[in-house]
Amino acid sequence: MPVNFILITLLALLIFGFILGRARSIKVATEVRNGRYNLHSRPYYYGYMIALWAGIPSLLILLLWTGFDSSIVTSLTASDLPSEIQELSKDERSLVINEIINLAESGKADVNSSEPKLQAAAHYLSLKNISLMAKTVVVFALAILGIIIGLRFVKPEFRARNQVEKIVRWVMIGCASIAILTTFGIVLSVLFESLQFFKSVPFTDFLFGTHWNPQTAIREDQVGGSGSFGAIPLFTGTLLISAIALTIAVPIGLMTAIYLSEYANQAVRSIAKPVLEILAGIPTVVYGFFAALTVAPFIRETGEAIGLHPSSESALAAGVVMGVMIIPFVSSLSDDVISAVPQAMRDGSYGMGATKSETIRQVVIPAALPGIVGGVLLAASRAIGETMIVVMAAGLAANLTANPLEAVTTITVQIVTLLTGDQEFDSPKTLAAFALGLGLFTVTLILNVISLHVVRKYREQYE
Repeated sequence: MPVNFILITLLALLIFGFILGRARSIKVATEVRNGRYNLHSRPYYYGYMIALWAGIPSLLILLLWTGFDSSIVTSLTASDLPSEIQELSKDERSLVINEIINLAESGKADVNSSEPKLQAAAHYLSLKNISLMAKTVVVFALAILGIIIGLRFVKPEFRARNQVEKIVRWVMIGCASIAILTTFGIVLSVLFESLQFFKSVPFTDFLFGTHWNPQTAIREDQVGGSGSFGAIPLFTGTLLISAIALTIAVPIGLMTAIYLSEYANQAVRSIAKPVLEILAGIPTVVYGFFAALTVAPFIRETGEAIGLHPSSESALAAGVVMGVMIIPFVSSLSDDVISAVPQAMRDGSYGMGATKSETIRQVVIPAALPGIVGGVLLAASRAIGETMIVVMAAGLAANLTANPLEAVTTITVQIVTLLTGDQEFDSPKTLAAFALGLGLFTVTLILNVISLHVVRKYREQYE
């Protein structure tokens, strides 16, 4: 039975367990007075308890079994291969195993497929079927066993609500732990690969170098450069494009939020805000086309008309379009936090004789500043992590310049470029992507610390 059908059947079984537990609790209860029963918890808590006791173990087994099933079956198949295949090198043996798996899943024998491979493919399919059958039996057996055990605990004095709340609390703790462990795993994996990179390239050359050219020879007998991994041009290009984008997005987004929350009537607000937020749903590749086909030629023609010589791909084109893209991040969040400022603060300002504009500048904006900073930080993170617009409008040239009319590139674009194509995973060119990711993570962390400091300072002042 495929996993989808197992999940659907298991869900039906859990619903049946819920109904059975609820009915059982009503059956064992006795009426005390006025329609009240001597149950510790409401009947549906007993149903939830049985559903949880049956569902959690079976779902965990299903998840673990599905996750490790393929690797275990592949290992068992590989261990039964003939000796002539076992004696091959690791890479050649992996190719043979992949061929066997493809042969088994496609069900079509190639003219070059030998008899051992056909037998191994049949053995692989047999193991997969046995594993699927065993998984189905074990999952359903656990679910049924959980229902049976849970029904034995359905008694008037049993604290079903406490049990359900305890299980739900532990499930929440587990979800939070998964998120935290995933974050640590990402950081440690990037850090480990970055340390491998810094064994080949000095840290000072990477952090303070002004020339970026990661092209290296893959093999010793191949002609290629030795590679230059100075990341200063990439950080400069990232900050330049992000600064242009924020220069566009922050004033427009903040002014839009002030108008929508303080000046616009309900009819205008109900139309303008959803239309504005549509900008956040447009795919970035569409913005990239718009930047490459409309904004970049316009900037080039305008610059040539006034005597400048802008590049066909420029940081200004990418930054302007990126700024338009992140306007909703600033305006929507700022509008929400400005609207959340208590009306009593506005009334107090009006009572002191302040005008509406003075109230907005001196009372509303300072009180909403923590939320506004959060919106700007979100927009900055979105701008720093953008790739498609930069590729299509700013190019791939790693130029160290502060001129917005020249072509530049960013860290994220270079990460994609370095990990594209056939490269050895342990080469400095490939490992440089992880070093760039670590640098980008560090910059983002510093921005977060600064923003949290600002938020905490003004929150203490206005709470």
